[in-house]
Amino acid sequence: MESKTRRDYKNRIPKARFTKTENSDRFFWRIINAQKREIENMKVVATDSAPKAIGPYSQAIVMNGMVFVSGQIPIDPANGNLVEGPISDQTKQVMSNLNAILEAAGASLSNVVKTTVYLKDMGDFAEMNEVYGSHFPEHKPARATVQVAKLPRDVAVEIDCIAVL
Repeated sequence: MESKTRRDYKNRIPKARFTKTENSDRFFWRIINAQKREIENMKVVATDSAPKAIGPYSQAIVMNGMVFVSGQIPIDPANGNLVEGPISDQTKQVMSNLNAILEAAGASLSNVVKTTVYLKDMGDFAEMNEVYGSHFPEHKPARATVQVAKLPRDVAVEIDCIAVL
């Protein structure tokens, strides 16, 4: 038989307002709702001044004051044809496509903070780098350059970027 003091002690312990599970569930749903609000604030960027997305992706996404531009290849948006020839010509077209998408998002190349350059042949680096550098006279964004086995439509260069608004 329980002693009277033990029963009294049990009755004096304040009961938690919610159980641990209920608190965890509330916390979980707060996070989910916050993420939903952020996703609702996500803006898809699409412009006719740059090549249309070839697959199930967007030209760019604006979220939290940043612009995430998908990789661009040397397609002329006016006719949909690939720009062939030297890597310098292809890089000029890629940079033009990036700039058009950034402008549609309310930014420009001067807002770019990071790029990734994909080259079919690292031997083209110097020529690509000269054209690339001419598009960033004010600042030099962080960059990674890698050689890849193959690029879409067998082009020689693809570049993506991240910019701040």
